[in-house]
Amino acid sequence: MGFYINPGNENFRQILNDYYVDKSGLISVINGTLETGKRLSLVSRPRRFGKSYAANMLEAYYDCSCDSHALFDALEISKDESYEKHLNKYHVLYLDIAGFIGPSASLGELPEYITERVMIDIERSFPDIKKSTDLREALSSVVDATGRKLVAIIDEWDIPVRDSDSTPKIQKEYLEFLRSLFKSEITKKVFAGVYMTGILPVKKDGSHSAISEFNEYSILDPEDFARYVGFLEEEVHTICNIKDVSFEKMRNWYNGYTLYLEDDEPISVYNPNSVIKASYRGKFKSYWEQSTAVYSALDYINMDFDALGDAVEKLTAGLDVPVKTQRFKNDLVSFESADDVLTLLIHFGYFTYDREKQTIRIPNYEIQTEFGDMIHKVSHKETMERVKESEQLLLDMIAGDTDAVAANIQKVHMKESTPIWYNDEQALRAVVKLAFFTYRDHYVKIEELPSGTGYVDMAFVPKKYDPSPALIIELKAGGTPEEAIEQIRSRNYASTIEGLGSKPLLVAITYDKDDKTKQHHCRIEDSCKSVVTK
Repeated sequence: MGFYINPGNENFRQILNDYYVDKSGLISVINGTLETGKRLSLVSRPRRFGKSYAANMLEAYYDCSCDSHALFDALEISKDESYEKHLNKYHVLYLDIAGFIGPSASLGELPEYITERVMIDIERSFPDIKKSTDLREALSSVVDATGRKLVAIIDEWDIPVRDSDSTPKIQKEYLEFLRSLFKSEITKKVFAGVYMTGILPVKKDGSHSAISEFNEYSILDPEDFARYVGFLEEEVHTICNIKDVSFEKMRNWYNGYTLYLEDDEPISVYNPNSVIKASYRGKFKSYWEQSTAVYSALDYINMDFDALGDAVEKLTAGLDVPVKTQRFKNDLVSFESADDVLTLLIHFGYFTYDREKQTIRIPNYEIQTEFGDMIHKVSHKETMERVKESEQLLLDMIAGDTDAVAANIQKVHMKESTPIWYNDEQALRAVVKLAFFTYRDHYVKIEELPSGTGYVDMAFVPKKYDPSPALIIELKAGGTPEEAIEQIRSRNYASTIEGLGSKPLLVAITYDKDDKTKQHHCRIEDSCKSVVTK
């Protein structure tokens, strides 16, 4: 048993000692690729989505230096017809790329250092094989001497591509190292299968992939790997029942990532790291900031690309934004447009992608919290101005300055008149959401809230200990603000949120879609029927 060659099953044994969500079905998918033309798999997913857990599971399953029946016999994979055929039948080459970088080796020295360490491990584990200075020849000798092929498992494969100290020269040399290790003439003889995982898909080099032999399964197109990217709804239900925590809160905080199976069936998955932490600690909050990632979303949303600031505003407001993902080069330097930046943030896990609409959105409260904090640090001049305007809008509404509220909403409408067909209440809702996009500093927003005999269009409930009044907003494309206020009262909308903060303010925002002046109107009253201002 070595460090890199046949590392054993202890890592996975320790995982099973804690609460474990059974993702062993992933093994069946990989088994289906062994000794086939699809033996090279690259599965990318965001940080904190269980990549290393999956890699440790695979090393324990395939490693011929140990017996892992006790670890897998009770798991899903044991029911698969391929279970016994491949269990502990291969040598395993396990490379955690992050573990090679540090005091012993710089990024530029990585290919040589990996080769040196693995060669030492081969000589220690197989002292009788022919000595060689070439890693490919040494691995080939292991296969010749033992009659067993290897399964290679490479975790965090993309660190040399996304590290802040990386250069084009470093990336090229590293990719050439991987290409030489897995090029076709040696792959079929030495490797029964290869599983690489990281955050990014393979870096594109010109018009083709730099490691073109790999079959890629990214967060944009995971196919049969989709079920193993994060936690499924039924799995989270089980966790919540065991830990006696709220499933509804868990869903609102950590759900929202839409992935697609091979038949294009959409499924929704949860951030597994955050679900586990919330279930153990009983606290629903953002665990995103505890990531040890070397990147920051703020660094990218501050980039100087047309439409990037506008997209960030819309996303923060809860709106969908169209994105073209095809041209992204799968690295952290070759940005040519706002679309490239937004595509990178999909891979990082900040957005979820709707394949049918080709749009992105912020998936859940956790990421909304992160963006709510970041929006105040954005350096785009227009975005900074919009932050100030949005904050002032809330102050004007609480103060009852209806003219200022109407003027602010109208300004946003004029800006968005081209992309938003402004002829119904849904379009008005989109503009109002965009105008209020900094609300998260003080409020929790609820849309279509059941109340009285109808549904509140929008309700802003103050956060705990925030003295701001609750807001009930009725939107009408057509009609008068007086009619909208009367609807709030007649349907008793205020009853649901009375007692949260001070007495709720009733806010009517209307727009005459037939008025060529595009005039908006606002009326604000408190729940005791007094007009705050006229």
